[in-house]
Formats: sequence, C-alpha cells, structure tokens
Amino acid sequence: MSGLVCGCYLAKAGLKVLMAEQHHKPGGYCTSFRRGRFTFDAAAHSFGGYAHGNLGKIFKDLGIDNKINIKQHDPSNVITSPDHTVSFWADIDKTIDVFQSVFPKDADNIKRFFNFLTEPDSMSFARIRSWTFKDLLDKYFTNDRIQAMLSFPLYGNGALPPSRMSAFIGARIFKEFLLDGGYHPAGGMQVLSDALAAIFKEAGGDLRLSTAVKKITTKNSEVSGVVLEKGGFVPSLYVISNSDARRTFLTLLGKNNVEQDLKDRMARMVPSLSTFIVYLGVDQAATTLPVSGVNYWYLSQYDLSTAYLSAKKGDFRDMGRYLVHVSPDRSTVIAFMNAPYGSKRYWETNRIVLSDRLIKAVEANTIPGLSKYIVYKETATPRTLQRYTLNHAGSAYGWESTPFQLADPDFRKPSFIRGLYLTGHWTTHGLGIPGVAYVGYDTARMVLRKKTHNCQKMLN
Repeated sequence: MSGLVCGCYLAKAGLKVLMAEQHHKPGGYCTSFRRGRFTFDAAAHSFGGYAHGNLGKIFKDLGIDNKINIKQHDPSNVITSPDHTVSFWADIDKTIDVFQSVFPKDADNIKRFFNFLTEPDSMSFARIRSWTFKDLLDKYFTNDRIQAMLSFPLYGNGALPPSRMSAFIGARIFKEFLLDGGYHPAGGMQVLSDALAAIFKEAGGDLRLSTAVKKITTKNSEVSGVVLEKGGFVPSLYVISNSDARRTFLTLLGKNNVEQDLKDRMARMVPSLSTFIVYLGVDQAATTLPVSGVNYWYLSQYDLSTAYLSAKKGDFRDMGRYLVHVSPDRSTVIAFMNAPYGSKRYWETNRIVLSDRLIKAVEANTIPGLSKYIVYKETATPRTLQRYTLNHAGSAYGWESTPFQLADPDFRKPSFIRGLYLTGHWTTHGLGIPGVAYVGYDTARMVLRKKTHNCQKMLN
C-alpha cells in the first residue's frame, strides 16, 4: 500500500517510475483471493482515517473516489468481554455515551481521554513521545477493565499490549482505526490496490508483477539501480524499497554496504508478531451472523500483557482473544488472532487443531451455530504471510511499535547511501493502512524535493 501510494505520486509528478512487485497481484497485505464463489480479504479487511485523516486527502489527491465505492460500516468495532460490551460509532459523542453508560464512575475521565485524542494541543504528542500507551491510560484511568477494553483493538491492530506500545502510535491507531474507522471498498481490498495500480499506470508508471528485485546496485555510496530476477539491470537515480528493512539492507543492498551501527541496531530490534487467520465460506442460509462489515473483538480476560506473552510463545490454551469480521455480502467470515512465526513443524502440527479451536471459540462467544453453516475453510499461518509478502517472520506490522523503536531516520532515508529510501511499516514511522499510506505520500515528497534541488543545482 505504501509503495503504491508513493509510486502514484511520483508518476503523477512526471517522473519515470518502475514498480517491481514479486507477487502476481499488487497490494501486499491489502489483497483478496477467490475460492469458488467466495472472495476473501487476505489480511487487511477494513481501514480508517478516511473522513477525518490523511488517508482521505491522499485518496482525493490520487482520484481513488472516482474509481471505487468506499462504504463505512457503523459501528466500526464492537468489543465484548465476559462483563461488558462497548461499540465504536462514527458519531464520537455516541461512542463516549456508550463507554460512560458501561463505566459510569469513569464518565468524566472518559470524556477527557477522548477529548485528548481528538483535540490535542500542539505539544501533546511531543510530550508523550517516550510514553507507552499504558502510561497514557494511567493518566486517566485506574480501572483495569476499561483500560483493557480501550486497548484490545490496539493489541489486535499493533500486536502489542498497552504496556509495550508507543503512546504516540497507539493514539494514532485509536484515532484513525476506532474513531474514524470501518471503511471497506465494495468488492474487497484487492479493488483498492488494483485502483491504485491503475492510477499509477495511467500516469505513465511501469508496473511489473511477478518480478522480484534481486539486488540494489550502488556506485560511490549512491544507488545506481536495481537488478531484477526477470529483466536484468535497471538504472535509476532513486530506489524506494517497500520491502522489509532486513531484506532491504542485508540482502538487496548487501551487508558490506551497510554501516555497522545500523546492522547492530537491526540485530537488537524486535519485529511484531504475525497473525493466524481462518477463512470461512458460509451458507447463504446462515441466520446467526452478526451485522456485516463490523469488527467483533472478544476478550476473555483483561490482562493483555499476559496475552501478548502467551501469543509470543505460541501458547493458545486460552482461545478467547480474537477478531471476527463478516464480509459486507455476508458470504464469508474471517477470524484473526496474534501468533508467533513458529517452525514449519509447529504449524504442520497445530494448524488444523488451532483453526478448529478458534471456530469453536467464535461459535461459543460471537456467532452461535457457526459450524453448521461452514461450506469452505482455509487457513493462513505466519509462514503463509511471509511467503506471499516476504515480510520477515510473517510480521504483521513491521517492527514492534515500542517507544524505543519509533521514528529512526535511517529506516526512512539511510545516511550512508544516497538515493535510497524506504517506505511502509518497516520505517518505524507508521503502521496500518492510514499510517503506511502517509509514509508513502511523505516519501514521494522527499524524493521530489531532492530532485528539484538537484535540478536547481544543475541550472546554477
């Protein structure tokens, strides 16, 4: 998604741009696939930040709205625990009312918390740069249950508990995904990626699918082009990588071209958890499906730090932390839960068992009688996600979004090699569709400023 957005801006600005994608379709995690009459979103299944965030501006700039139909589902998210159910609505006052009715003793602090996220002063986010999201929650709440209910969608969309997640990133996810969320393109996420690919080609861009990059070439500490596995050497003044950081630096650029300090930092950095996904095609007669297009979260217990450690170890004795999404056409159900990369043998042994247990948990807590409506079933493990996207260890969100892995400039534009840029969720600057789309937009701006500066130098 970040590469597509970046490529569109550069091509529309008149640059000669080649986009090489190793998969046979564009989009990375924002793709869909068909199985008979069923269309499944592969990983991303909705997005936010469209009405009130940067994503709306980006889509308007690129003309996305002229090509696809985007619908908002309201509520966007419903979170259920054994004790409470809360919903996030497009009307923020309605959302606040819901939380205040469930947690009346915290009514004033709930209002203050939401006001901070929606109407911060200019220095608010700078002050919380070193905070965790738990630090931010502690400023407003002492009730562990309300903290967990507010944090669980962030755990699902960032694979971190509030005690580890950057407050800055957590606040961004909260604002974009929960307070302005629930958007989905008619026809599936592939429609969005295909529309961006079409805009890129209409602007003169050269899109080559099933074309992996083998090497980034350099000369005198400056990029000189790329070597494709199909097509040989392509010269270029600039190279923008939407691949993961380890692959970009250690494989494509080559270890000998990377400063030792950055190699040492990467060795210490932690990638995010991946995801285990169950895709279900359901009978048209299914009567117990909840409202379609909504993200349904189930939280069996409130300790998300323990949940994170269990997921990291592959300990799934408690299946009560998952997300379920019913497609807008009500023909498919997708269930997600955070998961470690694991060995090939681990997933060969546990794949079917875990999918059956996840379905039973969903049936017990979210969709009664689900099993009798299933007519098709497929799963994706972290190794599946790695195979199709080349994300290191099948990481769902790039590097973990901790305060210590936030906004490192060398993961946007390394200082030791001219003309190389990174974009996407491995840059430590953004995650989720709104986050990586903005990084793509900003990377294009960086390149265009550099090109203008170089042209001005030549004229002088």
